[in-house]
Amino acid sequence: MFIRRQLRSLERLGVQIKWFFLRSRTSPIELWREWRELRKVVGEYRPDFIHAGYGTVTSGLATLVPGVSLVVTFRGSDLNPQLSIGWVRRWLGFLISQWSAFCAKHVICVSEQLRSRLWCSKSKVTVLLDGIDLDVFYPTSQIKAREALGWNQSEKIVLFCAGNQPFTKGQPAVESAFKLVSEKIRSARLVILDGTVPPDEIPVYLNAADCLAFASLSEGSPNIVKEALACNLPVVSVDVGDVRERLNGVNPSLVVSRDVADFASGIVSVLQDGRRSNGRQTVMPHSLQAIAIRLCTLYEDILHDSLSAA
Repeated sequence: MFIRRQLRSLERLGVQIKWFFLRSRTSPIELWREWRELRKVVGEYRPDFIHAGYGTVTSGLATLVPGVSLVVTFRGSDLNPQLSIGWVRRWLGFLISQWSAFCAKHVICVSEQLRSRLWCSKSKVTVLLDGIDLDVFYPTSQIKAREALGWNQSEKIVLFCAGNQPFTKGQPAVESAFKLVSEKIRSARLVILDGTVPPDEIPVYLNAADCLAFASLSEGSPNIVKEALACNLPVVSVDVGDVRERLNGVNPSLVVSRDVADFASGIVSVLQDGRRSNGRQTVMPHSLQAIAIRLCTLYEDILHDSLSAA
């Protein structure tokens, strides 16, 4: 969803885009068909360059299209270890990502931590966060948000986003910490987003909750954290990806260790504080529109360099 939002923001700035989404990333037969279809689309559309929105198979397939420059964005699990898959597939994806970075005209990483994992020359790497749609994610009345969800107004709600990877996202740690939280705050309740909530309803949950708990094992620049900040929802998170940087200057919010007691203590502290955060002002520079403008400038620089070298 966030990639589609970013593409639409680029289109509003006049960038002509031909969308191409892979239907499969594991079937060799399907990937062969996808590669042929991609070559056909590129031949007909004749783009200035291909921008692969993710590493591993997505960027790897793009490197096999001749005669067109490549830009790759790495977002996290394409360079960081994916503990939810086997080691062979994990290392193969990592190596494909590294190969794609070598082949690319320019590389974008959503965090400095991801940039540090690349083997290619850092001179062609730009750190650029995914943009947050501040027209979608913005503070609203907590009372009205809870009424819309049918939640008790007196509860203290801890929100956790597990998606379809509960272990990788740290659900066991969050649940263990919450047991300690509930011993201190009887009105506390843990709400888990398991991937079934429609994306358009996520802002309602963020505005209805009292705190976002984040314990992912590996990340680039987690969008749910930035979306929570855009809604002024306090965040309690482990030090992963660029979360420490995102929470710098945000109050109330905390970066905690993975120790269950420390995690629980952080959540209790934020719940007892009871305030909304000042997070929105910290993500304003990373709005969808601001990132789209920076991407346009980057595209222009790449095209200028290509013409100068021709």
